[in-house]
Amino acid sequence: VSDFLVGLLLMPLEIYKKITCWGKIMCVFYGYLIAHVVSASIGNIVLISVDRYVSICHPLYYLTRVTLARVKSCVGACWICAGVYRVCFLKDEFIQPGRSSSCVGECAFVMDVVAGTVDLILNFVAPVTVIVFLYMRVFAVAVSQARAMRSQITAVARHQAVNPETKKSELKAARTLGVLVVVYLLCFCPFYCYSLIDVHFTSKSPSSFFVFLFYFNSCLNPLIYALFYPWFRKSVKLIVTLEILQPGSCEANLL
Repeated sequence: VSDFLVGLLLMPLEIYKKITCWGKIMCVFYGYLIAHVVSASIGNIVLISVDRYVSICHPLYYLTRVTLARVKSCVGACWICAGVYRVCFLKDEFIQPGRSSSCVGECAFVMDVVAGTVDLILNFVAPVTVIVFLYMRVFAVAVSQARAMRSQITAVARHQAVNPETKKSELKAARTLGVLVVVYLLCFCPFYCYSLIDVHFTSKSPSSFFVFLFYFNSCLNPLIYALFYPWFRKSVKLIVTLEILQPGSCEANLL
Protein backbone atom coordinates (compact mmCIF):
# COMPACT_ATOMS: atom_id res chain seq x y z
CA VAL A 1 0.00 0.00 0.00
CA SER A 2 2.79 2.43 0.86
CA ASP A 3 4.61 1.68 -2.40
CA PHE A 4 1.35 2.09 -4.33
CA LEU A 5 0.68 5.47 -2.72
CA VAL A 6 4.17 6.68 -3.65
CA GLY A 7 3.49 5.95 -7.32
CA LEU A 8 -0.14 7.06 -7.33
CA LEU A 9 0.18 10.28 -5.32
CA LEU A 10 3.70 11.38 -4.46
CA MET A 11 5.45 11.14 -7.82
CA PRO A 12 2.67 12.88 -9.82
CA LEU A 13 2.40 15.58 -7.15
CA GLU A 14 6.18 16.07 -7.21
CA ILE A 15 6.02 16.63 -10.99
CA TYR A 16 3.03 18.95 -10.58
CA LYS A 17 4.91 20.91 -7.93
CA LYS A 18 7.71 21.63 -10.38
CA ILE A 19 5.48 23.17 -13.05
CA THR A 20 2.89 25.18 -11.14
CA CYS A 21 2.30 27.41 -8.12
CA TRP A 22 0.93 25.96 -4.92
CA GLY A 23 -1.15 27.37 -2.12
CA LYS A 24 0.34 27.33 1.37
CA ILE A 25 -2.19 24.86 2.80
CA MET A 26 -1.84 22.47 -0.14
CA CYS A 27 1.93 22.65 0.14
CA VAL A 28 1.86 21.74 3.84
CA PHE A 29 -0.54 18.88 3.14
CA TYR A 30 1.75 17.58 0.40
CA GLY A 31 4.78 17.81 2.71
CA TYR A 32 2.97 15.82 5.39
CA LEU A 33 1.69 13.24 2.90
CA ILE A 34 5.10 12.55 1.39
CA ALA A 35 6.81 12.36 4.77
CA HIS A 36 4.12 10.08 6.24
CA VAL A 37 4.02 7.59 3.35
CA VAL A 38 7.80 7.36 2.98
CA SER A 39 8.30 6.88 6.73
CA ALA A 40 5.64 4.15 6.75
CA SER A 41 7.32 2.46 3.78
CA ILE A 42 10.66 2.44 5.62
CA GLY A 43 8.95 1.04 8.72
CA ASN A 44 7.40 -1.72 6.64
CA ILE A 45 10.83 -2.73 5.31
CA VAL A 46 12.05 -2.99 8.90
CA LEU A 47 9.05 -5.16 9.81
CA ILE A 48 9.76 -7.44 6.84
CA SER A 49 13.34 -7.87 8.02
CA VAL A 50 12.13 -8.71 11.54
CA ASP A 51 9.67 -11.24 10.09
CA ARG A 52 12.43 -12.93 8.07
CA TYR A 53 14.75 -12.91 11.07
CA VAL A 54 12.24 -14.73 13.27
CA SER A 55 11.32 -17.14 10.45
CA ILE A 56 14.91 -18.13 9.64
CA CYS A 57 16.62 -17.84 13.02
CA HIS A 58 13.77 -19.01 15.29
CA PRO A 59 11.54 -21.22 13.10
CA LEU A 60 10.10 -23.20 15.99
CA TYR A 61 8.67 -20.04 17.55
CA TYR A 62 7.56 -18.36 14.32
CA LEU A 63 3.93 -19.51 14.28
CA THR A 64 3.40 -18.57 17.91
CA ARG A 65 5.20 -15.22 17.82
CA VAL A 66 4.19 -13.93 14.38
CA THR A 67 0.42 -14.20 14.52
CA LEU A 68 -2.08 -12.42 12.29
CA ALA A 69 -3.21 -10.20 15.16
CA ARG A 70 0.35 -9.14 15.94
CA VAL A 71 1.09 -8.47 12.27
CA LYS A 72 -1.96 -6.21 11.99
CA SER A 73 -1.02 -4.43 15.20
CA CYS A 74 2.58 -3.87 14.08
CA VAL A 75 1.61 -2.58 10.65
CA GLY A 76 -1.03 -0.31 12.14
CA ALA A 77 1.40 0.97 14.76
CA CYS A 78 3.94 1.61 12.01
CA TRP A 79 1.54 3.90 10.13
CA ILE A 80 0.34 5.64 13.29
CA CYS A 81 3.86 6.29 14.58
CA ALA A 82 4.93 7.60 11.18
CA GLY A 83 1.96 9.97 11.18
CA VAL A 84 2.55 11.25 14.72
CA TYR A 85 6.28 11.68 14.11
CA ARG A 86 5.67 13.70 10.96
CA VAL A 87 3.15 15.96 12.71
CA CYS A 88 5.81 16.76 15.30
CA PHE A 89 8.45 17.15 12.62
CA LEU A 90 6.36 19.58 10.54
CA LYS A 91 4.69 21.42 13.41
CA ASP A 92 6.33 24.73 12.43
CA GLU A 93 4.94 24.41 8.90
CA PHE A 94 1.47 23.72 10.29
CA ILE A 95 1.72 26.79 12.53
CA GLN A 96 3.19 29.05 9.84
CA PRO A 97 2.53 27.66 6.34
CA GLY A 98 5.01 28.76 3.70
CA ARG A 99 7.75 29.71 6.14
CA SER A 100 10.36 27.87 4.03
CA SER A 101 9.24 29.31 0.68
CA SER A 102 11.23 32.19 -0.72
CA CYS A 103 8.53 33.42 -3.12
CA VAL A 104 4.75 33.24 -3.65
CA GLY A 105 3.61 29.91 -5.07
CA GLU A 106 6.80 28.06 -4.21
CA CYS A 107 6.45 24.80 -2.29
CA ALA A 108 9.70 24.21 -0.43
CA PHE A 109 10.75 22.67 2.86
CA VAL A 110 14.04 23.62 4.44
CA MET A 111 15.20 21.79 7.57
CA ASP A 112 17.57 23.21 10.12
CA VAL A 113 20.62 21.26 11.22
CA VAL A 114 18.99 19.70 14.29
CA ALA A 115 15.80 18.60 12.48
CA GLY A 116 17.79 17.32 9.52
CA THR A 117 20.10 15.30 11.74
CA VAL A 118 17.20 13.79 13.72
CA ASP A 119 15.39 12.89 10.51
CA LEU A 120 18.57 11.36 9.11
CA ILE A 121 18.98 9.17 12.21
CA LEU A 122 15.33 8.09 12.55
CA ASN A 123 14.58 7.54 8.86
CA PHE A 124 17.90 6.25 7.59
CA VAL A 125 20.67 5.43 10.07
CA ALA A 126 18.48 3.57 12.60
CA PRO A 127 16.43 1.57 10.03
CA VAL A 128 19.55 0.69 8.01
CA THR A 129 21.36 -0.44 11.16
CA VAL A 130 18.45 -2.68 12.20
CA ILE A 131 17.91 -4.06 8.70
CA VAL A 132 21.58 -4.79 8.02
CA PHE A 133 22.13 -6.36 11.45
CA LEU A 134 19.09 -8.63 11.13
CA TYR A 135 19.93 -9.55 7.56
CA MET A 136 23.49 -10.49 8.49
CA ARG A 137 22.05 -12.80 11.15
CA VAL A 138 19.58 -14.22 8.63
CA PHE A 139 22.30 -14.69 6.04
CA ALA A 140 24.60 -16.49 8.50
CA VAL A 141 21.84 -18.88 9.60
CA ALA A 142 20.68 -19.44 6.00
CA VAL A 143 24.22 -20.35 4.91
CA SER A 144 24.53 -22.69 7.87
CA GLN A 145 21.23 -24.36 6.99
CA ALA A 146 22.25 -24.74 3.36
CA ARG A 147 25.51 -26.44 4.36
CA ALA A 148 23.66 -28.76 6.73
CA MET A 149 21.19 -29.65 3.98
CA ARG A 150 23.99 -30.52 1.53
CA SER A 151 25.90 -32.59 4.05
CA GLN A 152 22.86 -34.54 5.23
CA ILE A 153 20.86 -34.82 2.02
CA THR A 154 20.92 -38.62 2.11
CA ALA A 155 19.64 -38.75 5.69
CA VAL A 156 16.97 -36.19 4.95
CA ALA A 157 15.72 -38.12 1.94
CA ARG A 158 15.68 -41.34 3.94
CA HIS A 159 14.00 -40.15 7.13
CA GLN A 160 12.13 -37.05 5.84
CA ALA A 161 13.18 -35.24 9.01
CA VAL A 162 13.34 -31.90 7.23
CA ASN A 163 11.01 -30.58 4.58
CA PRO A 164 13.26 -29.49 1.67
CA GLU A 165 10.53 -27.31 0.15
CA THR A 166 10.13 -25.40 3.41
CA LYS A 167 13.87 -24.79 3.68
CA LYS A 168 14.02 -23.77 0.02
CA SER A 169 11.20 -21.30 0.58
CA GLU A 170 12.89 -19.79 3.62
CA LEU A 171 16.25 -19.44 1.84
CA LYS A 172 14.49 -17.81 -1.11
CA ALA A 173 12.81 -15.37 1.28
CA ALA A 174 16.21 -14.54 2.74
CA ARG A 175 17.64 -13.83 -0.72
CA THR A 176 14.66 -11.63 -1.53
CA LEU A 177 15.22 -9.64 1.63
CA GLY A 178 18.87 -9.24 0.66
CA VAL A 179 17.90 -7.79 -2.73
CA LEU A 180 15.39 -5.47 -1.05
CA VAL A 181 18.06 -4.21 1.35
CA VAL A 182 20.56 -3.53 -1.45
CA VAL A 183 17.96 -1.69 -3.54
CA TYR A 184 16.87 0.28 -0.48
CA LEU A 185 20.44 1.40 0.21
CA LEU A 186 21.12 2.31 -3.43
CA CYS A 187 17.98 4.46 -3.62
CA PHE A 188 18.13 6.09 -0.19
CA CYS A 189 21.86 6.65 0.34
CA PRO A 190 22.27 9.37 -2.35
CA PHE A 191 19.22 11.28 -1.09
CA TYR A 192 20.25 11.29 2.56
CA CYS A 193 23.94 11.91 1.85
CA TYR A 194 23.00 14.90 -0.31
CA SER A 195 20.49 16.10 2.29
CA LEU A 196 23.08 15.82 5.06
CA ILE A 197 25.59 17.90 3.11
CA ASP A 198 22.99 20.52 2.17
CA VAL A 199 21.53 20.83 5.66
CA HIS A 200 24.94 21.50 7.17
CA PHE A 201 26.43 23.65 4.41
CA THR A 202 23.91 25.09 1.95
CA SER A 203 20.42 24.69 3.55
CA LYS A 204 18.92 23.75 0.16
CA SER A 205 16.41 21.05 -0.64
CA PRO A 206 17.65 17.93 -2.50
CA SER A 207 17.52 18.09 -6.29
CA SER A 208 14.72 16.42 -8.24
CA PHE A 209 17.01 13.59 -9.35
CA PHE A 210 17.67 12.46 -5.77
CA VAL A 211 14.02 12.89 -4.84
CA PHE A 212 12.84 10.66 -7.70
CA LEU A 213 15.58 8.13 -6.97
CA PHE A 214 14.25 8.15 -3.41
CA TYR A 215 10.74 7.45 -4.71
CA PHE A 216 12.00 4.90 -7.22
CA ASN A 217 12.65 2.45 -4.37
CA SER A 218 8.90 2.04 -3.97
CA CYS A 219 8.62 1.27 -7.68
CA LEU A 220 11.28 -1.42 -7.49
CA ASN A 221 9.96 -3.21 -4.39
CA PRO A 222 6.85 -4.71 -6.08
CA LEU A 223 8.95 -5.66 -9.11
CA ILE A 224 11.36 -7.54 -6.87
CA TYR A 225 8.51 -9.45 -5.27
CA ALA A 226 7.01 -10.14 -8.71
CA LEU A 227 10.32 -11.62 -9.89
CA PHE A 228 10.80 -13.82 -6.82
CA TYR A 229 7.27 -14.92 -5.93
CA PRO A 230 4.78 -16.48 -8.42
CA TRP A 231 1.97 -16.07 -5.86
CA PHE A 232 2.60 -12.32 -5.87
CA ARG A 233 2.21 -12.17 -9.66
CA LYS A 234 -1.01 -14.17 -9.44
CA SER A 235 -2.33 -11.85 -6.72
CA VAL A 236 -1.61 -8.74 -8.81
CA LYS A 237 -3.32 -10.34 -11.82
CA LEU A 238 -6.44 -11.05 -9.74
CA ILE A 239 -6.55 -7.43 -8.59
CA VAL A 240 -5.80 -5.79 -11.96
CA THR A 241 -8.31 -7.94 -13.87
CA LEU A 242 -10.91 -7.30 -11.13
CA GLU A 243 -11.33 -11.04 -10.59
CA ILE A 244 -10.99 -10.29 -6.90
CA LEU A 245 -14.51 -8.84 -7.02
CA GLN A 246 -16.00 -12.11 -8.28
CA PRO A 247 -17.75 -14.48 -5.85
CA GLY A 248 -15.42 -17.16 -4.59
CA SER A 249 -12.24 -15.23 -5.38
CA CYS A 250 -11.07 -15.84 -1.82
CA GLU A 251 -10.81 -19.53 -2.68
CA ALA A 252 -8.37 -18.91 -5.56
CA ASN A 253 -5.20 -21.01 -5.41
CA LEU A 254 -2.21 -18.67 -5.37
CA LEU A 255 0.48 -21.22 -4.41
